[in-house]
Amino acid sequence: MLPHAYEMPAAILILLSGIVACFAGYRLFRLVLAIYGFILGAMLASSLMASSNTIGMIGAALLGGIVGALIMTFAYFVGIALIGAGMGALAAHVFWSTWRSVDPPALAVILLSVAGAVGAMLLQRYVLIFTTAFTGAWTMVVGGMAMAGNAAAMRATATGNVWILYPFTPLTSQRWVPVVWIALGLVGAGVQLGITGKKKR
Repeated sequence: MLPHAYEMPAAILILLSGIVACFAGYRLFRLVLAIYGFILGAMLASSLMASSNTIGMIGAALLGGIVGALIMTFAYFVGIALIGAGMGALAAHVFWSTWRSVDPPALAVILLSVAGAVGAMLLQRYVLIFTTAFTGAWTMVVGGMAMAGNAAAMRATATGNVWILYPFTPLTSQRWVPVVWIALGLVGAGVQLGITGKKKR
């Protein structure tokens, strides 16, 4: 877990990265990949350090974040497939955890991840717009709730256990969260389709 003094900056960073991804993810896709690569790398690396080792945890988070950002930036097409696969896994998790209150079966996660990856490669523009909009919307929800002091969301932004970031783990008891997430995602997709994600002539 990050030291208490770093929890609010982490929440702000997550909220801002969510706004960028949600409303300009297609236009700034390489930047979005770098941001999410940094967040994922930082979470993975910092989870390897003891929570009592503040300097080690921050150093590992920075190093892991830089490595994650570089990997995602240079692996552009792999990143597209991974984003699609991630959205497939997210869809499986949303359905099973929100409406059935159980973890999704492994086969459903695998099938939806593969379908998401294939779809992302075949329909890049539209898939990227929708995946960045909905991924950014979820990140905005978690960051916003953490800034408002929600304990579960604060754990999602500051924990050393990276898997608490996995989509709906911290917030399954709050039924309004999927509604807000879907509404924000649709607004973000609309903004990208109509304004920020238009093809340049």
